Amino acid sequence: MTYATDRLHEEIAYIAYHFHWSLEDILDLEHRDRRRFTEQIASLVARASAEG
Repeated sequence: MTYATDRLHEEIAYIAYHFHWSLEDILDLEHRDRRRFTEQIASLVARASAEG
């Protein structure tokens, strides 16, 4: 199974935007770790929005 290129680019952009990590650092992550970071970022963003 291959991972959709568009989805990969979305994850990279999302992590880079929020954590200011380099492309190289993000690509070095395992897929599951990258997904975990995107989920955690989404949780932090949602919490910050709720706290307003």
